[in-house]
Amino acid sequence: MAEIFELGIAGIRSGITAGDFSAKEVAEIFIARVSTAKSLNAVLVETPDHAMAAAEATDKAKASGEPLGKMAGVPIGMKDLFCTEGVATTAASVILDGFTPQYESTVSANLFKAGAGMLGKLNMDQFAMGSSNETSAFGNVISPWRRNDGGNTDLAPGGSSGGSAAVVSGRICPAATGTDTGGSIRQPAAFVGITGFKPTYGRCSRWGTIAFASSLDQAGPMAHDVRDCAIMLESMAGFDPKDSTSLDLPVPEWEAGLKSDLTGKRIGIPKEYRVDNMPPEIDALWKQGIEWLKDAGAKIVDVSLPHTKYALPAYYIIAPAEASSNLARYDGVRYGMRDLPDGAGLQDMYAATRESGFGPEVKRRIMIGTYVLSAGYYDAYYTQAQKVRTLISQDFDKAWESCDLLLTPTAPSAAFGLGEKTDPLAMYLNDVFTVPSSLAGLPAMSVPAGLDGQGLPLGLQIIGKALDEQGVFNAGLALEDRAGFVAKPEQWW
Repeated sequence: MAEIFELGIAGIRSGITAGDFSAKEVAEIFIARVSTAKSLNAVLVETPDHAMAAAEATDKAKASGEPLGKMAGVPIGMKDLFCTEGVATTAASVILDGFTPQYESTVSANLFKAGAGMLGKLNMDQFAMGSSNETSAFGNVISPWRRNDGGNTDLAPGGSSGGSAAVVSGRICPAATGTDTGGSIRQPAAFVGITGFKPTYGRCSRWGTIAFASSLDQAGPMAHDVRDCAIMLESMAGFDPKDSTSLDLPVPEWEAGLKSDLTGKRIGIPKEYRVDNMPPEIDALWKQGIEWLKDAGAKIVDVSLPHTKYALPAYYIIAPAEASSNLARYDGVRYGMRDLPDGAGLQDMYAATRESGFGPEVKRRIMIGTYVLSAGYYDAYYTQAQKVRTLISQDFDKAWESCDLLLTPTAPSAAFGLGEKTDPLAMYLNDVFTVPSSLAGLPAMSVPAGLDGQGLPLGLQIIGKALDEQGVFNAGLALEDRAGFVAKPEQWW
């Protein structure tokens, strides 16, 4: 039998059910894994007591014959964007230093109700703004992967869910929560060779999740494989009356519906995703993915999403605009840090608190957002971006007339070294393949499918129709079965 720390959600759950080991044993092993992985800087707050309490509750329930939840005995990592009762929550920003929520986010509450325990709060890009986990106020997360060139360059785990990606890939946690605004689950999943799923907008409640861009933010699972993501999403999702954007729909049994036979399914290949200067290895993997889906019984069709080239500019108007509004609440008055210079008035306190509390990337996006929402530029920028967003959604609607799912690369490159991308525009281009589906609110996932010449993971992305998580899971499973991706980082930390 595999080492317990190598197991994912399904493996842990099966082992506990069969009596191969106890939930307490699982918790103890992963608590130790977390404590010995500090050099990755992926865990901001360790919560061993929470993980152990959940494990003991699972063992007690099993001993008494009570039915176990879908996540029973599985200790997970929690991205530091989810408010957790009694545990510090900072969104990786010093402006929330000292903030300890007295309430639980709906997503974390759902997972705990399903039996999961929490190993710790995970590092991330500050307020989820970034693609490399280099904007955290608490230092960079380091990917557990290394290039095979013999060097020891620290690599980016992707962002903003970089801490989540690192702990799952390094087998430090069997699974973790992430959030995806423009690709922040899928891109890091591709960088570290794990599976990441962004559900339809509204599937998971945003209540108790610190907001970046409210019309885009969506929670999702990051795990070893497709099945684990299906199990975890079933526990995370559900209607929440506290969130006005929450979908009042039953949660399907995605795990039970998993199948890799795609007979009768049409897979679209959008020509606009063949961007200039695409690395040959990614293009080759994409072509291989097409062959894998053909082998699964799917029919391949060419489709066009003509407004794709406008997706990134529209996103980087809409998301900063919403961020500038959401982050206005951090003023030093009610919670978090307060910078009050001697003799300062209220406005001076606001300015000083935000100057010292927000990082450079957060300030950049607030400034962009405030600019595009200002009286003289609202119609020229924000209104136009919303019109483009509608056109992008209509492109997808048109594509669904001839296909059921789309196959694309997840990211335009493999993981890059920390500090290698200093130009913000170059960094924003990491989201070129993930942003369109976010703007349209569609479900999408990244599946690890191969390695580049440096031995680093590459992912393929499946995009589906709204509410067709099952179709996305099934196509992802077809890719997973055929890719046979088993690579993992060698432990050096």
